[in-house]
Amino acid sequence: MIVWLVCDWKEDTYGEAVSLEGIDGSPQPTNGLYFAIFLTEDAATQAAGFARRLRSEQGLNGRPIAPERLHVSVHHLGDYAEPPPGIVATACEAGAAAAVLVPPFELAFDRVVSFENKSGRHPLVLQGTDGVAGLMTFREVLGAAMQKAGLWRWVKAHFQSHVTLLYDERRVAAQTVEAVGWTVREFVLVHSLYGRARYAQLERWPLRG
Repeated sequence: MIVWLVCDWKEDTYGEAVSLEGIDGSPQPTNGLYFAIFLTEDAATQAAGFARRLRSEQGLNGRPIAPERLHVSVHHLGDYAEPPPGIVATACEAGAAAAVLVPPFELAFDRVVSFENKSGRHPLVLQGTDGVAGLMTFREVLGAAMQKAGLWRWVKAHFQSHVTLLYDERRVAAQTVEAVGWTVREFVLVHSLYGRARYAQLERWPLRG
């Protein structure tokens, strides 16, 4: 489920965020915050079809992620018991600054593979080769805007562009698939409630470079 909010969101206006206490009484992270690019409807339908086919062919048990939730995470901004309004506001500042510098770009993923996960729930993902050049450029621009806004600690050099299709105990070897491609025209700031299949899209920015 996806819920739209706005960038002037405050802690007390989003009552469904959950705070859990750990053994030492400190809140445990139950919410994630990140910039993301969502697949268009056509691209998401195609990607979900790959997930269903591979699930059948490979004998996987993991439930495919709903098409409307399929996305590319671009920059992660931390895990929290509840996202701090200050970080949300600063992220919105960075997002608005980056949006005017980057024009719409083409993005395509043309292979599937399972990432290894120590928990045993291996993500089955779409990855790209030549079709992700525009994404890498956009990520650099957004990262620079984040640094300028004071979010430098969240700008990581390592990045594996991917779309997660499902999680499963079995791993799938890398294989080429028909390219899932679309024109990226916007990006969003996402507040994810872990374990609840629920997102709040705090703000979206059209690319206007």
